[in-house]
Amino acid sequence: MSGLRERFVVWGLMAGVCLWLAGCSSTSLNRAPVEDRRNAAQKAAMDPNTQAVKQPPGFENAGKLGYYTVKPGDTLIRIGLETGQNWKDIRRWNNLDNPNQIEVGQVLRVVPPGANGAAATTQTAAVTRPITSSTATASSVPPPAQAASAAKQPASAPQPAAAAQPEAAAANGEDQIAWNWPVNGGSVLAGFDEVKNKGLDISGAAGDPVFAAADGRVVYAGAGLRGYGNLIILKHNNTYLTAYAHNQSLLVKEDQSVRKGQKIAEMGNSDADRVKLHFEVRRQGKPVDPAKYLPAR
Repeated sequence: MSGLRERFVVWGLMAGVCLWLAGCSSTSLNRAPVEDRRNAAQKAAMDPNTQAVKQPPGFENAGKLGYYTVKPGDTLIRIGLETGQNWKDIRRWNNLDNPNQIEVGQVLRVVPPGANGAAATTQTAAVTRPITSSTATASSVPPPAQAASAAKQPASAPQPAAAAQPEAAAANGEDQIAWNWPVNGGSVLAGFDEVKNKGLDISGAAGDPVFAAADGRVVYAGAGLRGYGNLIILKHNNTYLTAYAHNQSLLVKEDQSVRKGQKIAEMGNSDADRVKLHFEVRRQGKPVDPAKYLPAR
């Protein structure tokens, strides 16, 4: 009997050991680490303590035609110069209460609301005639007499060659601006370079008159653009702007219409190392060589 009893004791001990081992195994499995395969962005999005990243205004339009992404150092004045627009129009199109409060990465509309961005960047001067020119180029809308004459012609009748001329003039209207030098005399100190010098630097004496190179409207007059000193920007049509920098004094105000040859400033050395006029021609905001537009001297 004692032997049988000893066997039962041994079996009991063995059963207890097995149960203990099973328990340890179960505990070990339950405590095994679980690999989290979510990426950092997913984890942040699911974390209730994570704040949403604030996107700059207009970020959804980044890269679209007709929009401009603000870069470090930009102001509305510079953006207007770079895009060939009046800075006040850009302010209005974007409903900016304070034009001085724009942020890097912000995306601004630089074409009128409802305008097609691609079309806006390829507009020519004939779409909207020069603002004040009495010798403006032919408009795309024919005079009443021509319109009436054209209306009488049958639709199937071939148009004479002369009838196509206004349309051709409209297509090339931007080239019909009668440009003039912005100063009398003076030598070119530095020629055009798209990277280093975006216009012509012309010598002169302090107080020498600076003239409008063509008919237009003043879209900026002030000293708010770093590197340009006392600056005037004229908008001549939907294609061209001209800029006149480093002046001693400004003689016109914003929104004022000017005529070609009108005195608009006096030459100086504001924000420059010497007295000179820095003169730029901008075609749809892109600087182009003024020497290719000005008449030969």
